Amino acid sequence: MKLAVISLSDEGARIANQLQKEFADADIFLHEKVAASFEGRRFKSIITLTRKIFAQYDGLVYIAPCGVVVRAIAKNIRDKRTDPGVVVVDASGRFAVSLLGGHEGGANDLALAVSNIIGSEPVITTTTEALKSVIVGIGCRRGVKADAIIDAVDAALREAGVERAEVRLLASADIKMGEKGLLEAANILGIPLRFIGSEEIRSSRRKFSRSDFVKEKVNLPAVAEPAALLAGRRTRLIHPKMKSGAVTVAIAREGSS
Repeated sequence: MKLAVISLSDEGARIANQLQKEFADADIFLHEKVAASFEGRRFKSIITLTRKIFAQYDGLVYIAPCGVVVRAIAKNIRDKRTDPGVVVVDASGRFAVSLLGGHEGGANDLALAVSNIIGSEPVITTTTEALKSVIVGIGCRRGVKADAIIDAVDAALREAGVERAEVRLLASADIKMGEKGLLEAANILGIPLRFIGSEEIRSSRRKFSRSDFVKEKVNLPAVAEPAALLAGRRTRLIHPKMKSGAVTVAIAREGSS
């Protein structure tokens, strides 16, 4: 994906730098008022910049207020099949909103990818995603194969009486971001994968089963249950952690107190 990251502030420029480390080919555009110590192409008007670059990129990440971005992109929107995916991130990095091109433009996937990098909450409002309420938390040993993860997920879903089609997210700890088998499993299942920050897990006050083994191995109290709980809003466990060989799976549902 050819990506542009646009920021109006120094705070946003710091987030842009984080994103560029992971999206190596991303182009950074910074408002002329951003401190000179930040590297990026400079612009005066976000509306003028957007008009120039809108059709040149597959995805646009704006670190700016939503209202500003809506006004900037409004006159450039043509067709959901060809327009770029647009994601908006607030300057504090709390939320990554899929604003335009959710499915067709790849904005939903981009919002999740941004969130995994900066630790924000992905906000996705497309109907097919909003109606799903199940999150599957996954912990696994290093080097585990994708088919083992898929088998473990399916086994836990069967026990919980949940269909794959109800699953909105897979979730794990950020220490698993480079786990090839986990990434492959998510791709095969066609379910977005969200990573929860280790510090968020350690500091969480949610109730979940803790593991001395996991604590010893990766310095976390647990992975599957807290990942499932923390990846969504108003979640509760509907299936506690279940170990299947080298994979541990827990299931949570959103919208429950």
